Amino acid sequence: MLTVKSTGKIIDCIMEEELNSLYALASRLYGDGKISIEDAASISRSTPEALRQQFLTDGTIKRKRTWVLRGAGLIGSNFIHHILDKYPHYEVINYDKLTYAGNLENLRNAERDPRYSFMLGDITDEEKLEEAASLGLDAVINFAAETHVGRSVFFSADEFVRTNVLGTYTILEMVRRHPEIKRFVHVSTDEVYGSVSLEDTHKFVEDSSFMPNVPYAAAKAGGDLLCRSQFKSYQTPVVVTHCSNNYGPYQHPEKFIPNSLFRILRNQPITLHGAGQHVRDWIYVRDHCEALDILLHKGVAGEVYNIGADHELNTAQIANTLLNILGKPETLITHVPDRPGNDLRYSISAEKMKKEFGWQPKYTFEDALVRTVHWYENNIDWVEAIKEKDKDHAKYI
Repeated sequence: MLTVKSTGKIIDCIMEEELNSLYALASRLYGDGKISIEDAASISRSTPEALRQQFLTDGTIKRKRTWVLRGAGLIGSNFIHHILDKYPHYEVINYDKLTYAGNLENLRNAERDPRYSFMLGDITDEEKLEEAASLGLDAVINFAAETHVGRSVFFSADEFVRTNVLGTYTILEMVRRHPEIKRFVHVSTDEVYGSVSLEDTHKFVEDSSFMPNVPYAAAKAGGDLLCRSQFKSYQTPVVVTHCSNNYGPYQHPEKFIPNSLFRILRNQPITLHGAGQHVRDWIYVRDHCEALDILLHKGVAGEVYNIGADHELNTAQIANTLLNILGKPETLITHVPDRPGNDLRYSISAEKMKKEFGWQPKYTFEDALVRTVHWYENNIDWVEAIKEKDKDHAKYI
């Protein structure tokens, strides 16, 4: 006859065996990508967070190391925050030359995370790239580029060609030498397609011809074509993106939205080229990061993807919206002569992203712009630090 004590031990053993079986089932299904962490937690009678930690411990969730090139800029820093927040098993290496637009202040919160590290380097430095690759990389995403259109027009374009063309080639060659790198996302711009008229209903799609009108866009187009050729010649696992104008936290104050914002706050005139008729599609940077996250994991090698919010506005409309948010008069708007090669309108279709991955921007322009304004208002010290760091460009702020 079994005693109460021995009966209890048998029941405990049965329950433990059942829990182990449920855990094994949840681990297998989750590892095969068939269920979410929430579903796995339900099966194993655990909580998602506790199960995630257990999966990390036993290797069901493989730790991944993502290399972010130029992670100290607007999109790169927001992307790093996004990845660290969303994926507890990811490590991020931020590789940045720290030119005037690169700012490690953008990543002060990330620096407290042991999964984040920083390397100072130039993307044209082959030895430095190899040093990073030797750390063991699963994926690479490249935001590194010279992007100031006006500088490419009015001053030398040498640095644009060096970074945007030669730099891209150097990265591609590094990725080709390291087959353990399973994905390279090269972040480019819609400016490579050139301009359309204000009345045109045509939108650029992924196989539209390149017709860049300024040296910056031409250099980006050169890098994009190198990506295509490397995939065709060597099957390098590269994905190219063409995105529209970004805005949001951590954008250098030389750019149109933050520049206009700070001029308005000082009751200084907002300068618009021409009549302020130049149209761009505006996307909140966090929506862009969500799209890049998808492509980092599901993008098809050799493919090109347009990323846009389908929210076209001209610069005059942006300026008036900012004035309304801040309660300032329209008399602050002033007009200056247009610059050479200033494309009238960019218009891209992001239907491929939407159709293949179900991606949609989450933020309306109005809501995201208010968020952006409030961020800058609450981070004046960040702007002052930029002014102190780079007095040569303080005239833009």
